[in-house]
Amino acid sequence: MLSARQLFLQHQAQTTDFPLLLEVERAEGVYMYGPAGERFLDLISGIGVSNVGHRHPKVLQAIQEQLDKYLHLMVYGEIVQAPPAQLARALSQTLPPGLDNVYFVSSGSEAVEGACKLAKRFTGRSELIAFNNAYHGSTQGSLSLNGSESFKRAFRPLLPDVRHIRHNAEQDLEQISNRTAAVILETVQGEAGVRVPQKEYLQKLRKRCTEVGALLILDEIQSGFGRTGTFWAFEQFEVVPDIVTCAKGMGGGMPIGAFISRREIMHSLKNDPMLGHITTFGGHPVSCAASLATLEVIQTEGLLKEVALKAEQFKQQLVHPAIQEIRNCGLMMAVEFESFAILKAVIDTAILKGLLTDWFLFCDNSMRIAPPLTITMSEIDEACSIILEAIRENVRY
Repeated sequence: MLSARQLFLQHQAQTTDFPLLLEVERAEGVYMYGPAGERFLDLISGIGVSNVGHRHPKVLQAIQEQLDKYLHLMVYGEIVQAPPAQLARALSQTLPPGLDNVYFVSSGSEAVEGACKLAKRFTGRSELIAFNNAYHGSTQGSLSLNGSESFKRAFRPLLPDVRHIRHNAEQDLEQISNRTAAVILETVQGEAGVRVPQKEYLQKLRKRCTEVGALLILDEIQSGFGRTGTFWAFEQFEVVPDIVTCAKGMGGGMPIGAFISRREIMHSLKNDPMLGHITTFGGHPVSCAASLATLEVIQTEGLLKEVALKAEQFKQQLVHPAIQEIRNCGLMMAVEFESFAILKAVIDTAILKGLLTDWFLFCDNSMRIAPPLTITMSEIDEACSIILEAIRENVRY
C-alpha cells in the first residue's frame, strides 16, 4: 500500500520541485505533529491563516454544531442561513459605519476578483491601479494586479488596463485619474516583505481617490483579523476604504473570504446584469460558523492587546549580526538577512530542529514570522532560541 507521501508525490499536483514534504498527522495550538511524534512549532500559521491557533476548541465546537444541522444548501445569496447572516453582522460591527454589506466567497483571490468587478460595475470605469511588489492572489485577474513580472510573464496576456505605481511615492498619486475605477493596496504589503505605508501617504491616497471618484480597495487578506494588533490594519492609519477584502485568518483554518463595501456600492451587482457576481460555495455555513467563532475568540480572549507585546518579545530576542533588519506591523514580521542562500540554510536547519518558517515571494532574503496570535511568551522564547541556533550553525562571524 502506498504511503501518504508516495500518493502526494505521484498524484497531487506539485508547484515546485522541492516541496517541504513535512508529513503532519495532527495539529493543535501553535504545534503540528508528524506520524512518529515529531513536533514542529508553526511560526507562519499556514501563511497567516491560523490566527487563533490550530483547532481552537471554540472553533471546533462551532463547526461541530453546524455539521449537525446542514452543509451546503444552495449557491450564494438565495437561501436564508443563520451562519453567514450572523457573520455578516458581526463583521460589519468591526468596521466603520457604512461598511455594512458583506459578500462571502471561498478565498482571498476570489475576494479580490469580486472587489475589482464591483468597482468597475459601480464606477463604470475600467482602469485598475495597483502597486509595485503587490500580491493579491493567483487567479488571472488578481495575478494581473500583482507587482512582480517574474510571476506574471508566463501567463500573459492578462487583464488589460492595469497600471502599477510605486509604494509610498506621493508623486505617483497623480496617475490616479477620472479613468480609474479603483486603487487596490495591501494595507501592509505582505509578499514584498512586510512594507508598512507611511500614515500621511495612505491618507493622501484616500484623498486622491475621493477627488477623482475612484474607489479605494484595501486588501486585508494577510493583515486582517488581528494580525497587526488592531482588528483591521487600516484602523492604525485613520483612513476608511470603499471596499475591504479579507480571507486567510478569518476562518480559523476553514476556507472563506469576503469583500465588504457600502450598501449602495454592493447593490450595483443586483442589476444589469443581475447576479453580477456568482459563487457556489461562498458563505458556506460551516466556514461561516468557524469564522464567527474565530472573530469572537479574537475579541473575547484579549488577543489584540497582546500582539504588540509579543512582537516586541521577538524583536528583543532576535539579535545577531546576521540579522540586518526586522520589519513588522504587529505579528506580521520580516527578519532580513544578507541573501536568500543564508536565509534558506537557516530555515532548513530550523525545520530539522522543529520550527517551521519560510520566506516571502518578492523578498526572498527575509524570514516570515506570523505565528498564531495565541502564541505564549515561553513559545516565543522557544522559537527565538531555535532561530538563533540555526543562524549560529550556518553563519560565521
